[in-house]
Amino acid sequence: MIFATLREGGRDGTLLVVNRARDRAVRAAEVAPTLQTLLDDWDRLWPRAAELAARLEAGGCGDAFAIEIPALAAPLPRAFQFLDGSAYPHHMSVIREARGAKMPADFHEKPLMYQGVSDRFIGPAEPILLTEDEAFGVDIEAEVFVITGDVPQGVPVQEAAGYIRLFGLLNDVSLRGLIPAEIGRGFGFLQGKSASSMGPFVVTPDEVGPLWNGRLLSGRYLCHVRGALIGDLDPGADAVFDYPQLIAHASRTRELSAGTVIGAGALANADRSRGCGCIAELRAREQLTEGRARFPYLRFGDDLRLEMLDPAGRTLFGAIHQRLQPNPRK
Repeated sequence: MIFATLREGGRDGTLLVVNRARDRAVRAAEVAPTLQTLLDDWDRLWPRAAELAARLEAGGCGDAFAIEIPALAAPLPRAFQFLDGSAYPHHMSVIREARGAKMPADFHEKPLMYQGVSDRFIGPAEPILLTEDEAFGVDIEAEVFVITGDVPQGVPVQEAAGYIRLFGLLNDVSLRGLIPAEIGRGFGFLQGKSASSMGPFVVTPDEVGPLWNGRLLSGRYLCHVRGALIGDLDPGADAVFDYPQLIAHASRTRELSAGTVIGAGALANADRSRGCGCIAELRAREQLTEGRARFPYLRFGDDLRLEMLDPAGRTLFGAIHQRLQPNPRK
């Protein structure tokens, strides 16, 4: 099944069921008013959602309508929890090498993970707003995320995949000019991570077929900044930790509420010809090979586009396509 959220009906929007062509939808009021409601009562409600999806696919929903991406909010506009990992060593290793820092000694033994901004996710066509100037070093991080059901404390790795409900596309916005000082103080991110963006659609594991191997999701992930292709990546390759391992790690000492969003971190592949999933890594490569970083971080008016395709070239989650703009509330 494929879901989206229409920007109407309050802060959490209105749940939509979407057809497989990802061009038509129907309001899912007969099933659940919001995606969070569906996640909270998944076992009881998903069969009804599947029936609605089948009717939509067969043309049996007279109230179906054409999707307009700007009218969509993030699929989960507010989440109870957002946990983001760093599972792709070829991202972090290059950035750390460029600034003369070492990788954590236990990087390959225990996942790195932080708790991010979850009370607001930006929609796929909404601008990234900043109240101050571009000197913050505004960057993208191309990611795939999962949304879980209720996960018990201490779930074993071999059972963790069973708690994955949905997959989606994420731009984890990072303010590179603020992060080093925050990390240096030893208490993690706060101002260095603003609200992240979600792609328009989230999909159930069965919808992606063999691209999901029970551990990681494969596909062709395209990253554009200012119209330039900076990354053509496969998130199913070169990760040292997979989603079941990340879920098990996150739940070691706590339960995870239904609707928890878990990312695997900025994408990076061992084959450097595939490019980068963030500007910081691209700049680090320039620093190491040319002695200086040339590719600028996002400036006001700049646009980005992130999209993941299946082997036939069809979009999995729709595209995140947004601009950096000054916040008018300044």
